[in-house]
Amino acid sequence: MTKRFGDFVAVDDLSLDVPEGKIFGFLGPNGAGKTTTLRMVLDMLRPDGGTIEVLGRAPGREALSEIGFLPEERGLYRRMTAFDTIVYFGRLKGMRADAAKASASRWLERLGLGAAGAKRIDALSKGMAQKVQLGAALVHEPRLVLLDEPFSGLDPVNQAMLEDVVLELARDGATVVFSTHVMQHAERLCDRLLLLGRGRKVFEGTQDEARRTLPVRLSLTADRTPGDLPGVLDARAAKGGDGWTEWDVTLRQGADPGRLLEACFDRGVRLRGFSEHRPSLHDVFVHLLGREAVETPR
Repeated sequence: MTKRFGDFVAVDDLSLDVPEGKIFGFLGPNGAGKTTTLRMVLDMLRPDGGTIEVLGRAPGREALSEIGFLPEERGLYRRMTAFDTIVYFGRLKGMRADAAKASASRWLERLGLGAAGAKRIDALSKGMAQKVQLGAALVHEPRLVLLDEPFSGLDPVNQAMLEDVVLELARDGATVVFSTHVMQHAERLCDRLLLLGRGRKVFEGTQDEARRTLPVRLSLTADRTPGDLPGVLDARAAKGGDGWTEWDVTLRQGADPGRLLEACFDRGVRLRGFSEHRPSLHDVFVHLLGREAVETPR
């Protein structure tokens, strides 16, 4: 799909496939096109090119009863109570009044708002109001949950609570798509992820596949340089003493650390330490998009 606003291309020939029942991370810097894409999935915006299928059908009103959406721009009726707000959104999704009230009570308790149900939205803190909006997105037990920057504005305790909720939703069979520019949340949650940069797909796959876009780095303590061993791209001495040197080793793309270990034994390189550095998603993010895109989002 492609979406333009005048001469600006917000989403540029993007294709993605979200597996049912999985947690899918939609990652990228601010301004990368994440929110625009989610709005097209919800039929709030129409693509200028391409097609979209949501739960087996084209986007539209018929699909909305099975979708829960937490927008990045929070918006609630400030004079309604927390309980009435969640019930109201449940009724909008076609729930009976008694079912909506029962579900609202459950979500208020689950989100730590049991004592705040009778309070008006304008009397709640920003974080509490955000949890009310999350309850409103989930009250009807949707099959597909779209969360746009859901961790923004939450303190660390409530961020951890939200991560638990996301995992519970997936265990119960829901498909969860969440957008974020904070890699730590994606690292803890995602089955699959898509990295978006300037409206274009930069990467799609599993976390392990994402990490394999980076060369393997090792710390190796040996009695001589490993620089001439098979698969080694670069070996730099970090520190040493007593006949041993610790080396920072970078392997060539696709090289296997296990083969390097075998080569050390075959060629008589004595070892006192051998460990692999597991790259983080942040490392992948910087590698694929460049530090400027990470540190200076559009």
